[in-house]
Amino acid sequence: MARKVEHSMLTSAKTSKKDEFYTQLSDIERELKHYKNHFKGKVVLCNCDDPRVSNFFHFFSYNFEKFELKKLIATCYKNQEMDLFSENKSEQAIYLEYTGDKNGNNVPDVNEIGIKELKGDGDFRSKECIELLKEADIVVTNPPFSLFREYVAQLIEYDKKFLIIGNINAISYKEIFKLIKENKAWLGVNMGRGISGFIVPKNYELYGSEARIDEDGNRIVATNNCLWLTNLDNVKRHEELILYKNYTPEEYPIYDNYDAINVDKTKDIPLDYRGAMGVPITFLDKFNPEQFEIIDGIGRYSMLTGPTAETQGTYLTMINGVPKYARIVIKNKKL
Repeated sequence: MARKVEHSMLTSAKTSKKDEFYTQLSDIERELKHYKNHFKGKVVLCNCDDPRVSNFFHFFSYNFEKFELKKLIATCYKNQEMDLFSENKSEQAIYLEYTGDKNGNNVPDVNEIGIKELKGDGDFRSKECIELLKEADIVVTNPPFSLFREYVAQLIEYDKKFLIIGNINAISYKEIFKLIKENKAWLGVNMGRGISGFIVPKNYELYGSEARIDEDGNRIVATNNCLWLTNLDNVKRHEELILYKNYTPEEYPIYDNYDAINVDKTKDIPLDYRGAMGVPITFLDKFNPEQFEIIDGIGRYSMLTGPTAETQGTYLTMINGVPKYARIVIKNKKL
């Protein structure tokens, strides 16, 4: 039941534009430690963050020298209040620039951070924010759930490296799944419970079995339903999945409407099957592009094509008339 509530909360965020889910510093630290070698000499942009209270800006400014950054830029959307949830009521948006410690105390002091006004509202789609995007090498942030497709499309258009947080359901978006299939984007190291929760405004309900109020009074919702999406390489995506089961037609039936066998759990992928296999979406957390090829994603229809006249009213994941959850269709490249 908790899982359904957590899922509906993020779905509601997407439809109602309730996008104020702020990332905890501990979750940023847990993920970023796997990518340190990518950041030397780079300009980092956090373009969905109030820079004075953003944990992304906090992390990179305090680790500027450790990561050997060239510059850090953070923009916010119409917000000048020193309040995490000021509801964007200010008409003046700003951005901050930080180029490292100047006085030797290894702390990003106020006089070392350049504060600049934006002419517009600070929306990542605005012309002046796109100019900042052009300057950046790597974008790291938690973009609005309701604008995730559009946000990723902009990163791809301007050929940017990125490490961003999204809802697990974003995997099934046609635009996102195509990037994953073509090996232009992949999952980061942590997902699900590996992202321990988001800080939310006081008017948000504390959904989820692990929701809490922390020692600083922040309201935390633990959705267990998010992931990091990136095109920065990491060691995890090259780890080979150990397979131990043999294929039998009884244990691995073929879908009624799609030529592939069904595999209910990633750990049960047969080691000796050469054809197409439908595996759970969470397989992507274990996906090694040297070991497997992604063919398709299926549910009510293909994640690559969307609904068609042929698939209308059917489930591609159906077995003996009963549909399964969405599946990623893969083949073993090492057979």
